[in-house]
Amino acid sequence: MLPSKCPSCQAQLKVKSLVCESCHTEVSGLYDLPLLAQLQPSEQDFIVKFVKSSGSLKEMAKELSLSYPTVRNLLNDIISKIDDYEK
Repeated sequence: MLPSKCPSCQAQLKVKSLVCESCHTEVSGLYDLPLLAQLQPSEQDFIVKFVKSSGSLKEMAKELSLSYPTVRNLLNDIISKIDDYEK
C-alpha cells in the first residue's frame, strides 16, 4: 500500500518522481497524491466494494454484516473526507 502520511509528522506526502521500469525514464516534480490514494486503506476497500455492489447500500450492509444506517454513516464519513481534501 502506498503511504499517504509522513511517518514522522503525519503531514500529507507528495509524489516526487515516477520511474518506468521498462525504459527507465524518470519524471520528476512535486505532485499531489490522487484523491483516493489519500484515503485510508479501509476507506479505499469500502469504495471498491461500493462500486462492485453498483452503489447499493443495502447490498453493502449485507456484505459487511452491518446495519444500513451504519453503512450510510461510513459512506458519509468518506464523502466528508473527500470534501475536505478538495478544499
